[in-house]
Amino acid sequence: MTVLPMFPLGSVLFPAMPTALRIFEERYIVMLSSVLGEEEPRFGVVLIERGSEVGGGEQRFDIGTVARITRLDPGEGAVGVIAVGAERIEVTRWLDDDPHPTAEVRTLPPLEWSDDLQPLRERAERLVRRTLAQASEFSPQQWPADIVLDDDPVAACWQLAGIAPVGALDQVRLLRAESLRELLDVLIETVELAAELLTMTWPDEIDDLDAFREPDKPE
Repeated sequence: MTVLPMFPLGSVLFPAMPTALRIFEERYIVMLSSVLGEEEPRFGVVLIERGSEVGGGEQRFDIGTVARITRLDPGEGAVGVIAVGAERIEVTRWLDDDPHPTAEVRTLPPLEWSDDLQPLRERAERLVRRTLAQASEFSPQQWPADIVLDDDPVAACWQLAGIAPVGALDQVRLLRAESLRELLDVLIETVELAAELLTMTWPDEIDDLDAFREPDKPE
């Protein structure tokens, strides 16, 4: 087990995905000061189950991702932090917040790529990009539909999960995947549902659900 400083957030961080944070609470300034003294500054990120990012006392999920700091932007009253998701972690025990959240964690095994997953990955990518493009016609999206993914196939699969227009609870489910096949299957399932809900929300503008749903491949 490893003891790691933790940063509970209102969003999920995936491996190979960037995150931008604005740190202003004293407890997290203390955390930042301590991790910056390490050779590889890092902290854990988990989703808040109930509560707020500010003030403490929140309930947290037990699955998360290590965030590796890549850039600092000091400012007046706050510090901007750019970090990138690395390995996944599971919290085995929360320790006292002294002053910031800390936990004992274990590192989850990395997911492994197999070339026979390529058709499934391509199907997931087409679906995610298509749904992002359609959703952007009605509301601003964090990620563009034509975003460039990593050349590494495992990283690219995590990035597809990270840019997919799905809710936080679905993201937690994706983060718990025990294989790349499971990750891609769940990703396709959740994005198809998101596309269907989008269709139901704007019935006059979207007439054909087939524009979102990837057709089943013949055996």
